[in-house]
Amino acid sequence: MPSQPSNSGIVTDEKSGERKIPESVRADGSTRKAIKIRPGYRPPEDVEVYKNRTAETFRSRGKGPVPGAEGLKDDKSESASAAANKNAKRREARKKAKAAGEGQTERENAPTPAPEEVDPQVEKEKKARNLKKKLKQAKELKDKKDGGQTLLPEQIAKVIKISELIRELDALGFDAEGEPKKGGEKNEGKDSSSS
Repeated sequence: MPSQPSNSGIVTDEKSGERKIPESVRADGSTRKAIKIRPGYRPPEDVEVYKNRTAETFRSRGKGPVPGAEGLKDDKSESASAAANKNAKRREARKKAKAAGEGQTERENAPTPAPEEVDPQVEKEKKARNLKKKLKQAKELKDKKDGGQTLLPEQIAKVIKISELIRELDALGFDAEGEPKKGGEKNEGKDSSSS
């Protein structure tokens, strides 16, 4: 017993599971042969169309009387009151802050934590690490350029700044490799480790 035909006219035989489009009669009276459908094939007519709710609401926006008219008073009053509440809270907070600022004495202002004093040596090392990193990137880009690769304008600008980076490191008391410059003992340590 064949099942109900689908949108494309395909009928499935319940016993054998075979799918086919049954034979039919053309307008001129000739007979169209039955067509077997291979297993797993789904014609486009039978594929369910995905419906996006957001797109549907967008498409149906002109079908109502006036766009946005329904619930206009409710939405407006709620959003206005929400915004008004938010603004009122902000005004209150400003007033409290102003009153607290005027009421405080200098003694009360003192307990606020002052920024920690930074060790200049630590700052130097931090800046040197940053410069060392930039220098390393610039040297890598220079090697690429020497190897024949084309560089972007920003990369070429980095390559040009190599000598400037080395000068900045030197001013901070570091050599071109980013190592601190110290008397002969540092250099001797390098020589012994390299041999």
